[in-house]
Parts: sequence; C-alpha cells; structure tokens
Amino acid sequence: MKTRQIITLFIVAFFSLNAFAQIIEPVKWETSVEKISDTEAVLIATASIEDKWHLYSQTVPEGGPIATTFSFEGSKNYLKKGNTKEEEGHVVDDPIFDMKIKYFSNKASFKQRIKLKTQDVFKIKGAVEFMVCDDTRCLPPTEVSLEFNIK
Repeated sequence: MKTRQIITLFIVAFFSLNAFAQIIEPVKWETSVEKISDTEAVLIATASIEDKWHLYSQTVPEGGPIATTFSFEGSKNYLKKGNTKEEEGHVVDDPIFDMKIKYFSNKASFKQRIKLKTQDVFKIKGAVEFMVCDDTRCLPPTEVSLEFNIK
C-alpha cells in the first residue's frame, strides 16, 4: 500500500470512530425566579428530559440509582427556607434496580424557597447532581451548574 493510501485510511478510521463517540445529554436545565414578596422568592430549576429517558427523584431507596440533589452557595443576601420541593412524578417498579422508584419523564420542576435579606440585584449559584436512565441503560451521575438571577 502506498503511504498516501495508509494516511487516508487512518484519517477515515479516525473520523468514523469519533462519529460514534457522541456525548449523550438527555436532560437540559433552565432556571427562573418567582418573586413572592419583597422578602421571599422561589428558585425554580426545570429539567427538560428527552423521550424515553427518566430523571430520578430526590428520594431514592438505598441500593437504587443516585438521587437528584441540589446545592446552593451560601450568601449574606439570602437564607434557604426548608428543602427543595419536587413535583409528584411517577412511582414504578423499576426493572433495572428491581425496586419501587419515583422518577420524572419529559419535564420536572424543583423549587427552593428563600428569604431575601436585601433588595439588591444579585445571583445565586448552585448545582444539581442527577442520574438518568432509559429502559436499557443508565448514564453516570452528572453535575450541572445553576445560576438564579434575583432582581
């Protein structure tokens, strides 16, 4: 084989392998803030979930998948009030983990109530760690940064 043919074959093989190594991201996160009063607001994190995938609840039995968890950076501008609340979701007998588990399909909203200590404009930084599965596989836990604009 000529050197040029070997190089061409190598390049084609390289690009073919990269085409199969796509990153799968079946969940996209958006944030918003709902002002309740001058002193209270709700931070809302909304997950848009691709068809056939499901996102697990914040409460998962031991031995199950990684639960969805939220963390928020501390600040002198606000205080958290209670824990992050989630929607109703679906409770099913999960065949992958062989247990009853609550999960969300298509869309899920999580809400964290806060007490505002200032009227200033500021940002709250946070993160969500979560795990998603479809009917045949689960992806490793993923952490995504979140940012909430308080106006």
